[in-house]
Amino acid sequence: MYSKELNSIKKSNRYRTREIFNENLIDLASNDYLGFTQDKKLFENAYKRVLKENYTAPKASQLVNGYNLIHKEFEDLLCEKNHFEAAITVGSGFLGNISMIEALVRKKDKLFIDEDYHASGILATKLLEANQVIIFNHNDYKDLKEKFEKYKSSNRNIIAIEGVYSMQGDLAPKEIFEFADEKNALLIVDEAHSSGVLGDNLLGIFDYYKIKPKSNHIKMGTLGKAYGSYGAYILASSHIIEYLQNRAKAIIYTTAPSLFDISLALQSLKKIITHKEEIKSKIQKNLNIVKEILDIDSKSLIIPIDIKDNKKVKLIQEELKKKGYLVGAIRQPTVKSAIIRLIAKIDINEDDLRYVCNYLKENL
Repeated sequence: MYSKELNSIKKSNRYRTREIFNENLIDLASNDYLGFTQDKKLFENAYKRVLKENYTAPKASQLVNGYNLIHKEFEDLLCEKNHFEAAITVGSGFLGNISMIEALVRKKDKLFIDEDYHASGILATKLLEANQVIIFNHNDYKDLKEKFEKYKSSNRNIIAIEGVYSMQGDLAPKEIFEFADEKNALLIVDEAHSSGVLGDNLLGIFDYYKIKPKSNHIKMGTLGKAYGSYGAYILASSHIIEYLQNRAKAIIYTTAPSLFDISLALQSLKKIITHKEEIKSKIQKNLNIVKEILDIDSKSLIIPIDIKDNKKVKLIQEELKKKGYLVGAIRQPTVKSAIIRLIAKIDINEDDLRYVCNYLKENL
């Protein structure tokens, strides 16, 4: 039925498959930035916390009777540490972006979104009228400013950016935060890849730039990256969270997030808080190695290496697999040009990180 389309994908070297990789491969490909997925103590503590409840799964939507004390404990700690008024957990980052964009952008409103915003956010824009969506050049504050002045609404204006972009590993400029405040625009910041990695307290880009959250700020973070779990959360003013739980279809019409996943994320957040100096030291050590060997000055643990050749990125990935290492081979449409995506995870042995960096330097 779709043979023609599949053949076209294969011919362009963009064909994807699911693969259960050899567990002995040293992982430099996943978003498990802090190596928490291998911390069995976190898992055990999360399990014990769930067992204290009378039931082990949420059973229903949060707005029926699926909201549990575990959800609230996690949300309260997030609010306390991130200095936001209110929070709500959601099933995934994908659902988080669908929830926010579908619900917050009403008729007569305008959404200004970075061209490299996550696919879930771009998909959500398809639920809006075409003239409501303005895409600005990636991380280009001047282009945003020009398009904002040209297309801004007399009603609400919303700007959507990421803290750290998942493929490039680059940070959103602080000027966009300042511009949103100046124009009193709602600012959505997807912190999927920055929370747990950036900032004095490892809480993300707000923390990194030392920005005190304001009523126009909205932060979404996922639990499947640095937190080593699954799900997501949205932080905002009490007013915005109240609105989302009454308007966002992806929150209202779906089962509440897994109790175990939220419990695990809660344990991870506590560990980040109590071990932040140790974690920050390991992050900086790995980034120093990357700078020394590959001459890439990164603030995030995402290290993209531009290859430009779909076939070559797969060959490099396969050769490294033979040597016991796994890196990401990312091709279109995820990126415009094929890259090797190296994740300098902090649970990686220094010698292994050096070996892979040197291999990539010699084989570009």
